Amino acid sequence: MDTEKWIEQAIELALLYAPKVVMAIVLWIIGNLIFTRILKLVKRIMVRRDYDISLRGFTTALLYWLFKIILILMVLGTLGIETTSFAAILASAGLAIGLALQGSLANFAGGVLILIFKPFKVGDWIEAQGLSGSVKEIGIINTTLNTFGNQVAVIPNGKLSNENIVNYSAESTRREAITTGISYDSDIKKAKEVLLDIVHSCDKIMKDPAPSVMVVELAESSVNISLRYWATNDNFWDARWHVLETIKVKFDQEGIEIPYPHQVEVRKESKKKLN
Repeated sequence: MDTEKWIEQAIELALLYAPKVVMAIVLWIIGNLIFTRILKLVKRIMVRRDYDISLRGFTTALLYWLFKIILILMVLGTLGIETTSFAAILASAGLAIGLALQGSLANFAGGVLILIFKPFKVGDWIEAQGLSGSVKEIGIINTTLNTFGNQVAVIPNGKLSNENIVNYSAESTRREAITTGISYDSDIKKAKEVLLDIVHSCDKIMKDPAPSVMVVELAESSVNISLRYWATNDNFWDARWHVLETIKVKFDQEGIEIPYPHQVEVRKESKKKLN
């Protein structure tokens, strides 16, 4: 008697929940197929737009788990399970995590902006936050630089995305402006000719645009002359060091004086009063 009763209850439950279970299974299968297609489409778009591989991986993982959570909630709702409490718990957990990781989230948002808008890329020489170096790695949270002395500098992306960035590698060429002072007794025309001869004889300096030289200031103890020229990024520093050294050598040979600060000491002696 009891066995028949249990069998009847089992049949009633099966008839009651079977359609919901079937619908849940169908929803799970179809949902996974749809979300898989969406993920593949997102990956193709990011590859086509040449998004950074770090951003691609993070975005794909984030969307995957977001879709899974949505699909699980939909399946539970189909089975007749109340999902409001689950959504409330997830929202509360998200708020608590957001407040706890406020600084990290700012760095994350900055990293996403850097990876999307690409103000610089790996290998570029940049200057930011009082540091300069070659970009070694662009992460979601931090950007790593190799400085001139081969030290590793880590800059949070939140600050990096909100401050000025100078990218020295963005253009293939750079212009240099070297200012040197000559004494008022020296020949300005001759000094300008010497400077132009220096840059014209250097094969690491570009001939087009043409170098230029002009007087930029009549200072207290010197006439300041600016030498301006263009060089490729690869030749920039070699050209600069060559020009600076050659200026001193040529000016000495041509008798052009580079003045330096002089300090004049004045002594005032007091006269003794005669009685």
